Amino acid sequence: MNSLRDVSNEAVLQFGPYAFHLSQRLVLEGDRPVRLGGRALDVLQVLVEHAGSVVSKDELIAQVWPRSVVEEINLRVHIAALRRALGDGQNGQCYIVNIPQRGYSFVAPVQHLPEPVAFLSQTVQKPLHNLPARLTSISGRDALVGSLVRQLPVRRFMTLLGPCGIGKTTVALRVAEQLLQHYRHGVWLVDLAAIDDPAQVTDHLTRTLGLEVGTTLEALAQRHALLVLDNCEHLLERCRTLVETLLQSMPRLSILATSREPLKAVGETVLRLPPLAVPPASALRSVAEVMGYSAVQLFVSRARARQQGFTLREQDLKAVREICRRLDGLPLAIELAAAQIDALALVGLQAQLDNCFQLLSQGRRTAVPRHQTLKAALDWSYERLNPLEQSVLQRLAVFKMAFTQDAAIGVISGDALPVAELADVLDKLALKSLLSLEQGGGVIRYRFLNTTRTYALEKLELSGELRTLEMRYAGYVSQTPRLSGRQVAMQLTE
Repeated sequence: MNSLRDVSNEAVLQFGPYAFHLSQRLVLEGDRPVRLGGRALDVLQVLVEHAGSVVSKDELIAQVWPRSVVEEINLRVHIAALRRALGDGQNGQCYIVNIPQRGYSFVAPVQHLPEPVAFLSQTVQKPLHNLPARLTSISGRDALVGSLVRQLPVRRFMTLLGPCGIGKTTVALRVAEQLLQHYRHGVWLVDLAAIDDPAQVTDHLTRTLGLEVGTTLEALAQRHALLVLDNCEHLLERCRTLVETLLQSMPRLSILATSREPLKAVGETVLRLPPLAVPPASALRSVAEVMGYSAVQLFVSRARARQQGFTLREQDLKAVREICRRLDGLPLAIELAAAQIDALALVGLQAQLDNCFQLLSQGRRTAVPRHQTLKAALDWSYERLNPLEQSVLQRLAVFKMAFTQDAAIGVISGDALPVAELADVLDKLALKSLLSLEQGGGVIRYRFLNTTRTYALEKLELSGELRTLEMRYAGYVSQTPRLSGRQVAMQLTE
């Protein structure tokens, strides 16, 4: 954390029976790791480094969450977690004291010790993880992450599902961080994004684990470890067989996968990630109310990182809400939009929403090409559809609201698209996270994310079928008696 001071010369902070190994972000009680989350460790580091002094709540928040908008309740939650983990208040132990109206103070004596050579050499030879350093905060996923942290060691194999940009990798890495001290032989990220040949997957796994290429999986049999298999969707069959083999041969292994569609492996528990929460139009009464929604929290956090002094004002609430809504609460889309706050300002960002792929064309240079921009990610998904699936996806883009299978048949079926095949294709598109499902009143409806629909509509226009499909769509809507006048108007206009 950039805001925490350099402690390279004081690698271990000793207090009571605990040793805080700063370079490893590890607290030991004797030789037993104390389970603490990343933020709780950050809070502990600030307090221990200022032992005997009062650290104000504002200062703690500024150091632990330097680029985020955080309420005081978040700090209190982490303080409470620290006290529980350290046994504060039990058997006469006292570490963290709340000073009313001032802040918190770490009151136990602290010794600053160098990192033991044996500990350092062992760590260098056998690192316990290869997780990247987290550079930004995570918005709106605390409950989800907590649930995964509790379930994964028991279920052993879980897959995070969702469309591109929903934050699958971000959530998986946060879960992995929280489980670092649970798995004796480490937590390992196996990024499959750059692997195109299924035959290379096993060698890529062994290299990631620091083993020689060609090592048999039997050599891993007794490892108590967590593997994060990231970006599995283009290698589904190989990942499926690999996961089943690993889980059968390694009884203490857990696997967390991310994918745009299920692996369909034995023992898989699927969790579909929802978008970040966007405030309804009725929740625009105050800045505090709007800031209770995770999509807005993320937008404001990233806008502040880009534009020093950015402040959300009451006159901005409608524009920010509309930006987050039109971007479907997708974290990647919101981050890319907020990154352009300097160039376009809020009014400019809102005006660009009708052409959201131009707005989101600036991406992350450090990512693999298909993950740098939202359009690149959708291109990659679209190119892996067969011609029939591509045709259905782009034709469905004429629907501006949720639609049933019957509605899809009534509008887009024809000689080139037999009714008998349409239902199967709809299910496949939903499985690939290109359509979302809604159930209510015994009816299943399909819906596009706005960003995906904009992409598919562009493809439909390039195909030359847009005008024909719009006319068929308008005719279908006007002949549907169950739609109210307002619903008809919404279906026929953007």
